[in-house]
Amino acid sequence: MHRDLTVRYKRSILGFFWTLLNPLLMMVILTVVFSHFFRFAILHYEIYFLSEFLVWMFFAQTTANSMASLAWNGPLMKRVRLPKTIFALAGTVAGMINLLLSCGPLIAIMLVVGAPVRPALLVLPLSFLVIAVFTLGVSLGLSALAVYFDDVAQMYQVGIMGLMYLTPIMYPLDILPDRFRWLVEFNPLTKLFELARYPIYHGQLPPLAVFGVGVALALGALVLGWTVFRRLAGGFYLHL
Repeated sequence: MHRDLTVRYKRSILGFFWTLLNPLLMMVILTVVFSHFFRFAILHYEIYFLSEFLVWMFFAQTTANSMASLAWNGPLMKRVRLPKTIFALAGTVAGMINLLLSCGPLIAIMLVVGAPVRPALLVLPLSFLVIAVFTLGVSLGLSALAVYFDDVAQMYQVGIMGLMYLTPIMYPLDILPDRFRWLVEFNPLTKLFELARYPIYHGQLPPLAVFGVGVALALGALVLGWTVFRRLAGGFYLHL
């Protein structure tokens, strides 16, 4: 984890300060753009958007980086005996730290635009943990497949873009016609990201049903990802 963060900011003048500055600048730009050009009839639309965009960026960046983690660390794995899962786990934890730190700039923007900041935000670490477990499961499966098949990374770049539009980040679910809505509702990220939207945008604790579905999705993804990883791990050294 420390290595991931160190490498990320190794040649940066501001170093770890970018952990706070980067999400702040990104949120300011997105707030200006979405509050003026892409508004829906939603109060504090910019906060509605940011409430899921932050966790989307965590998911997309972490899974993409994890796919290449075994290839990047192949020489290290051959020299030092390490648990093969450590790289996906370290990347997920590093992304989780960045996600938690981004809450500071998010709250600052909420105050600036007049959105209410409620005690329900205190549940965000738990919501993020559930999302992180799901992300780790996906990362484990993808990183194992990417060792065997180089096309996985290229296919994922296209797939993740399509998945973003099938996740109600930029638009409310109720504007979709019924013939398309089922596709978005079938997307596991739709339910999972509600764990962040409820405390951030609605100022409420996620309902037990939403939390239960999120935990089930996270554990299911972790079991599936771990199973794929374990079955393919024996041949890693032959392909790295």
